[in-house]
Amino acid sequence: MSLYSDYLKEIEERKGQGLSPKPIDGSDLLSEIISQIKDLGHKDREDSLKFLIYNTLPGTTSAAGVKAKFLKEIILGESVVEEISPEFAFELLSHMKGGPSVEVLLDLALGEDAAIASSAAEVLKTQVFLYEADTQRLEEAYKAGNEVAKDLLESYAKAEFFTKLPDVEEKIDVVTYIAAEGDISTDLLSPGNQAHSRSDRELHGKCMISEAAQKEIQALQAAHPGKRVMLIAEKGTMGVGSSRMSGVNNVALWTGKPASPYVPFVNIAPIVAGTNGISPIFLTTVSVTGGIGIDLKNWVKKLDANGKPVLDDNGDPILEQKYSVETGTVLTINTKTKKLYKGDEELVDISSALTPQKLEFIKAEGSYAIVFGKKLQNFAAQTLGVPVAPVYAPSKEISHEGQGLTAVEKIFNKNAVGVTDGKVLHAGSDVRVKVNIVGSQDTTGLMTAQELESMAATVISPTVDGAYQSGCHTASVWDKKAQANIPKLMQFMHGFGLITARDPKGKYHAMTDVIHKVLNDLTVDEWAIIIGGDSHTRMSKGVAFGADSGTVALALATGEATMPIPESVKVTFKGDLKDHMDFRDVVHATQAQMLQQFGDNVFQGRIIEVHIGTLPADQAFTFTDWTAEMKAKASICISQDETLIESLEIAKSRIQIMIDKGMDNDAQVLQGLVDKANKRIAEIKSGEKPALTPDANAKYSAEFVVDLDQIVEPMIADPDVHNEDVSKRYTHDTIRPVSYYGGEKKVDLGFVGSCMVHKGDLKIVSQMLRNLEEQQGKVEFKAPLVVAAPTYNIIDELKAEGDWNMLQKYSGFEFNDEAPKGAARTEYENMMYLERPGCNLCMGNQEKAAKGDTVMATSTRLFQGRVVEDSERKKGESLLASTPVVVLSAILGRTPTMDEYRAAVEGISLTKFAPPREAMLS
Repeated sequence: MSLYSDYLKEIEERKGQGLSPKPIDGSDLLSEIISQIKDLGHKDREDSLKFLIYNTLPGTTSAAGVKAKFLKEIILGESVVEEISPEFAFELLSHMKGGPSVEVLLDLALGEDAAIASSAAEVLKTQVFLYEADTQRLEEAYKAGNEVAKDLLESYAKAEFFTKLPDVEEKIDVVTYIAAEGDISTDLLSPGNQAHSRSDRELHGKCMISEAAQKEIQALQAAHPGKRVMLIAEKGTMGVGSSRMSGVNNVALWTGKPASPYVPFVNIAPIVAGTNGISPIFLTTVSVTGGIGIDLKNWVKKLDANGKPVLDDNGDPILEQKYSVETGTVLTINTKTKKLYKGDEELVDISSALTPQKLEFIKAEGSYAIVFGKKLQNFAAQTLGVPVAPVYAPSKEISHEGQGLTAVEKIFNKNAVGVTDGKVLHAGSDVRVKVNIVGSQDTTGLMTAQELESMAATVISPTVDGAYQSGCHTASVWDKKAQANIPKLMQFMHGFGLITARDPKGKYHAMTDVIHKVLNDLTVDEWAIIIGGDSHTRMSKGVAFGADSGTVALALATGEATMPIPESVKVTFKGDLKDHMDFRDVVHATQAQMLQQFGDNVFQGRIIEVHIGTLPADQAFTFTDWTAEMKAKASICISQDETLIESLEIAKSRIQIMIDKGMDNDAQVLQGLVDKANKRIAEIKSGEKPALTPDANAKYSAEFVVDLDQIVEPMIADPDVHNEDVSKRYTHDTIRPVSYYGGEKKVDLGFVGSCMVHKGDLKIVSQMLRNLEEQQGKVEFKAPLVVAAPTYNIIDELKAEGDWNMLQKYSGFEFNDEAPKGAARTEYENMMYLERPGCNLCMGNQEKAAKGDTVMATSTRLFQGRVVEDSERKKGESLLASTPVVVLSAILGRTPTMDEYRAAVEGISLTKFAPPREAMLS
């Protein structure tokens, strides 16, 4: 049977799901389709033409290479297709976005036929995705006296690929659609349990919000032709949680506009809004697609006569509405005045959504075109020996004489590219920075690969120190979906130059370690900038930014990222942590005390510069990781010299384990990181370059001191699922002491795992079992306890130290790499499960608790439907707490009392924290 016959069979199967033919990315299938086009009498010729023209993916897919070659034949007259004229062939090439299409266009532009060369050059003047091989050909042709090459370079030097684009329309009419009240998680827009379908955009689009919501959006579009639907988070923030480009893609699919008539299901320019604005990661992703993200400010705190907030019975500020955005409201975005209007009435200033740089993204239909356009313009100007024409909005450079630098300002200044020589930049400056470490995770990796193909990238930038492709999000269940997607992903990323969790050649054992733990080890310089395809890319060394798959692709391809230097909030500590308290309680208390002191979340959208000092990177990561739940843009951990050296030695040893397993590649990336770690350790020891600290006269957006003396009992983050104010549910801001529950709240399942735990947490589980065994004679679980170590090396160390034996003693299930689970567990017994290292329940894409369960977990997310879905009888809820609270809750089947908690942790070495007694400043 031919590939085309298989494709037709797949098309029929997709029809049954209400889907169109899947876009073609394979060269063999397209070659067969082209042979059918050439056969004028073939029964499938008409459909084959449609598949070639409208259903073939562009960029560097193997299908794009075959398509570009065929179009070249048509232009040169070597093949004649009545339906595709040479002019139409050029048009199709113009929509293929680089790679083989640019190679073909350069062949034609630098060829001997003057008319064809002229036409090819006109198309090339609109293209920006040129790489070194392409620009080198142009430069050589120019130096050899080729006039077409000179004409092209002159056009690029003027950035005509940008200046000749249509201007952004002055007025954009929108009709509102309230997607939900309160914070909108990206899980609502792109559910984690549908992660396997993200690279199939049409299929994945069907999971956005609900089928009913999709019909309501379509009804609005039918009732308001010519107006764009604006998706709104009423009384909340849009796009909190995981960094999912698939969420933006889905919004664009239903409310945006097609990127090209010849590229199916790739839509751009969504318009989204929130009462409290847009999550920083989500806003970056919106910019990638040329969209608009608006801070509505349509609800404000009610103030009394003295200007102080009026509080309700729960002590929360009462909100009052400034203006309505109920579904179906027609509004106008004015891109010139940068205001939002209802008719002639001005509602709110939206200049932050329409900065000069963001307007460029809108005009260019995405930020990629701006990044690559600037590089291309600089190349052309340099080659011609002319100044760079001031086409793009100048980068904002803010410098305050005499003002010191925060830690993030120091890191950005060190890694800045293309800034004014000698100028010291402060927060608010727009900076292009070198990216040192890049991480791609497995449920977004296929999309990252698609983005790399679409921007015609074929190899990792040589300026990136190291990059890693994880396998943790699909570690729990090796089902047909994972088996279909993951090997293909690992093959692509390995070829691109990343270290991969799974060996495409099958030589080393699959490493399903949680990506954030691996990236934390790969970061061997606290001055580094890290970009990762997950919102919990929050390393405790360097500054790390969670990002969408497109931004990850851009970092891999260019070795750079562009963003304003964020403001910082300085967090320090005072007092003493009680012996029975765990560092996780410090993390939760930080959020609770901050909200109590400031009222509003001062962390949102800013860097949390936390002066932990004495905790090694593994334990400190528990804090930096949680800053995603604090809605911070990122975090920086300030460490003492000795602590940083200890962390780097640990990281070095773990990288060496990866090398010993055979995970290093031909470029010896991992060995290079070991060498960098040795160099950094030597610099610290010699005093040549001590550990990073901020300046004493640095300026912060806010400064906050956590009082450890106030932390006297375990702190639990509660989704507050029954709060009468829907907008206050699932926020991570409701932090309650364990005594609040009076030892009576039923717990249906406990989970110890995710990136929030470290080796010490697994030892705590073992020690608690020993304690309870000594006190009670045996330990019985009244609720299931799922335990998933974040990394394999933790298990190896626990085995060596005798703790794994205790865990095995009480486990009713232990993972087996030789026979991984082929299906997700749907029912749990009251026993302990030792699961494979990886994300497990925290991700919610494979394993989930039973519907309606109350889960007590060490993980990060408490969003509706993430770890547990609602049932008809009750709402599912995921409460987040320290390891000892989770273990005890599973044993008791309910929340513990303080007396029960104290007895269970007696004599156990919890994760301790003693803050540095001296300020860590330069």
